[in-house]
Amino acid sequence: MMAGEIITRLPLHERVSYGVLVTYLALLLAVLAAGSLSVGYAPLDLHQAASDVLHGESSLGALVLVELRIPRMVLGALVGFSLGVAGAAMQGLLRNPLAEPGITGVSGMAALGAVIVFYFGFAETAPLVLPLGGIAGAAVATFMLYGIAGQGAGTMTLILAGVAINSFAGALTSLALNLAPNPYAVTEIVYWLLGSLADRSLQYVYLVLPLMVIGWIMLIMTGPALDSLTLGEDTAASMGFNLPRLRMQLIAGTALCVGSAVAVTGAIAFVGLVVPHLLRPWVRQQPGKLLLVSGLGGAVLTLMADVAVRSLPIRPELKLGVVMAIIGAPFLFSLIWRLRSEA
Repeated sequence: MMAGEIITRLPLHERVSYGVLVTYLALLLAVLAAGSLSVGYAPLDLHQAASDVLHGESSLGALVLVELRIPRMVLGALVGFSLGVAGAAMQGLLRNPLAEPGITGVSGMAALGAVIVFYFGFAETAPLVLPLGGIAGAAVATFMLYGIAGQGAGTMTLILAGVAINSFAGALTSLALNLAPNPYAVTEIVYWLLGSLADRSLQYVYLVLPLMVIGWIMLIMTGPALDSLTLGEDTAASMGFNLPRLRMQLIAGTALCVGSAVAVTGAIAFVGLVVPHLLRPWVRQQPGKLLLVSGLGGAVLTLMADVAVRSLPIRPELKLGVVMAIIGAPFLFSLIWRLRSEA
């Protein structure tokens, strides 16, 4: 049999190279970004609005584009990338396919950190306090998860650890809502917890972009070490990787990514679970290569869901976090069922 015939008989995901996969995802992201700019409550002449922005004219279309559409599109891509790469990194660190910020309680604790900032009024003191609260909550949750579950924890252990952390975060969040000084604060916190990209300005982008980029770099740089971890901790250590430093780098990077994302959009779950599982076969099960493509895939999924939310004839629009939960929960059930069947 000729080599060409062997290649054509391989599954599609084994014939696509890593560079081609990254290129396809980047192009799909660009298309969805353009679609995100085009969709909204009111029709918008995108070409005319862009022309007005470039010529410095303060038309209604230019204001809508700059103040509403562009921040929403950029934040959707940033948050999706952060959640996707964080999910892939957590699965590589814990070597468990169910390790995801939402399931394991990292997103819930990040939300709690931001709620505490809201509750005590710290958010009014400085813009950076809100993302720092989310980052602190995500870091505490990641430390707790690593301490409870540890490396290579079983699926049941990981799920129970996530349930415990989510319950703890939910209880304290409920306490904050119960003790909130006025009903307006309760309403604001509840709507924020549902997760949404609506009504976000460029200030939010400037606020979290540096923190997210630092987190991305920290996580993507761990790619070779995560590949070596698939062979076991002893093998990874013998290859020269400093495992304690690796764990701290992964925990810090995850906290920066998830905490910053939750601080500006609220809790958006399941992105870090769905995307790595869909893309893992396309990178030959290599955790290191999965990081970047999961980030791009997370941005694609988040923008796709946000465009769908705005396209539905429902007013007020559905919250993005609610839609992602509706998508992700059945996927989680099917994944657990498949893992149970394999076991």
